Amino acid sequence: MTQSDMPADLAVSDPQPPRSELLQHPYYHTVLLFERLHRQFLDVLKAELDRLGVHDINNIQSLILYNIGDDEITVGELTSRGYYLGSNVSYNVKKMVENGYLLQRRQDFDRRAIHISISDKGMQLRDGISAVLQRHVAGLEDIGLTPELLDQLNEILTRIERFWSGTADFARLMRRGDPLTELVFQPQRLG
Repeated sequence: MTQSDMPADLAVSDPQPPRSELLQHPYYHTVLLFERLHRQFLDVLKAELDRLGVHDINNIQSLILYNIGDDEITVGELTSRGYYLGSNVSYNVKKMVENGYLLQRRQDFDRRAIHISISDKGMQLRDGISAVLQRHVAGLEDIGLTPELLDQLNEILTRIERFWSGTADFARLMRRGDPLTELVFQPQRLG
């Protein structure tokens, strides 16, 4: 949608800053930092798996395993609990079942729904990951990152998440040719 296609109250009247200015803005740095931190955390998990001598599960799968916890859940529920960028959760669950980290069973009343839970082998690895995270918590406090500061950071990150979610929802709504958009933003066409 171009500026001329937008309703007058939604169109941006100020000229856009040059790209070089946007690249210097703290917002852009924050976006890049999200991706870099996620990748580094996965690298840390990989190093810990190597240190533990675990070679039949990868870092993404170990994160999925950890997020299952003690619950019995469906793959859909698992997907909604975590963000596994570049990951096919169904494939990873299948591999973890094959390697003995997860158990799966079909519901009697709905054979399509497959529930997964952690096996004894999976619990051992999950407990190892918990120990790693506990060491991280202690290390963060040693460098002055208190739970209160992390709570503040999490509040900021949650606000950014909400902003992006709202922005994505609005962008979907503004798709050209969408009947709802036409109705909401061009009500004069009703008559």
